[in-house]
Amino acid sequence: MGVIRILIAEDQQVVRGALVALLELEPDLSVVAEVGSGDDVVPAALKHSPDVAVLDIDMPGGVDGLDAAAELHRRVPGCRTLVLTGQGRPGHLRRAQGAHVTGFLLKTAPVDELITAVRAVAAGRRVLDPNLAVTAWDLGDNPLTPRETDVLRLTAGGAEATEIAARLFLSAGTVRNHLTAIVSKLNARSRTDAVRIAGDAGWI
Repeated sequence: MGVIRILIAEDQQVVRGALVALLELEPDLSVVAEVGSGDDVVPAALKHSPDVAVLDIDMPGGVDGLDAAAELHRRVPGCRTLVLTGQGRPGHLRRAQGAHVTGFLLKTAPVDELITAVRAVAAGRRVLDPNLAVTAWDLGDNPLTPRETDVLRLTAGGAEATEIAARLFLSAGTVRNHLTAIVSKLNARSRTDAVRIAGDAGWI
């Protein structure tokens, strides 16, 4: 298919620079854009038309790697996505499926595995880190509704009930009811514990 055009999204500049340098060593790979936040992924993809976007799952701003992948699928359907994660939370796999991610790889993977994964994703083949594939079997379904997930995600970001209510167009009482239900569903001791449980599972 000729030279594969790549967009890199990684908030740590040193890591991003290393990824760019390693990929550029390959004669059939060309990094056409690099960004440091999830918010910049789609604008960069619209401008540079990459074949593959290599996305860090955890980035600052309102858009993480999986959100960016979902938006890319909608707005730049010709760009396939390879998501890198440092934590390997199996719950992220469920979100990745919904975001139409083509590849999912741990950041600890050897360089040759990353390069092979980029080529495979560009060719339309699915790539899944075997370590994640094994642990995903042990994960139950997310018990939270989409609205509860939104509430908990904002709670995790430090927002209070009144702020969450304003952002989601709900009453503060409804937000508190959601939080009570969330704590109960996750068998958590507190809201903070609920954030930890859902975060570890990759549900937020």
